Amino acid sequence: MADVLMPRATAVWLLDNTTLTFAQIAKFCGLHHLEVKGIADGDVAENMRGVDPIAGGILSREEIARGEENPDYQLQVATSKIDHIPQPKRKGSRYTPVIRRADKPDAVAWFIRNHPEVSDAQIIKLIGTTKATINNVRDKSHWNAQNIRPVDPVTLGLCSQIELDDVISRASDKRRKIEAEKAARAEGPGLAPAQDTPVVIEDEPEDVFKKDISADDVFRDFD
Repeated sequence: MADVLMPRATAVWLLDNTTLTFAQIAKFCGLHHLEVKGIADGDVAENMRGVDPIAGGILSREEIARGEENPDYQLQVATSKIDHIPQPKRKGSRYTPVIRRADKPDAVAWFIRNHPEVSDAQIIKLIGTTKATINNVRDKSHWNAQNIRPVDPVTLGLCSQIELDDVISRASDKRRKIEAEKAARAEGPGLAPAQDTPVVIEDEPEDVFKKDISADDVFRDFD
């Protein structure tokens, strides 16, 4: 399984821009091949914006070309340059221009839908929203709930791609636990193993017709 920060969004981009097979994309993104097929059919990750793995530094054009030439080839993740870029520590809450503040519920909805492993505190710090707004979007009680559409915060200009990748990366362990719990619930409890129970065989009733009966036995009661 490749360590791809946004696997579904990356799969969307690879499906739209390459001729790689479902199996190759699934292996690279750490997804099931049926999930990749669902994305291609529009049944999964509908309206999700694709993320370019080349721009993100996790895949090269040469690597994609190798995969397109050989369907059995497994794509290799390139060493990301993002990890080596020091990020300045920001003090205080994030300032968001007034024109962008109305977009925050859309970004919150995107996190709830695509990255439930990211905590509310991380969302608040990243895009400068509030706990109340997150709860209102989650339970659909927001005053503008009918117009909220999940859109990633980078597209909305609420944060940079590097900042978003960093938050998702730090929450990746939690995501694995969530997906493991979902898989366990989907499988359901297994059948309990059959227990060896002693079989009680009752004695067959004595067949009176097989017993030798004499004439004295028959007429004994009439004496």
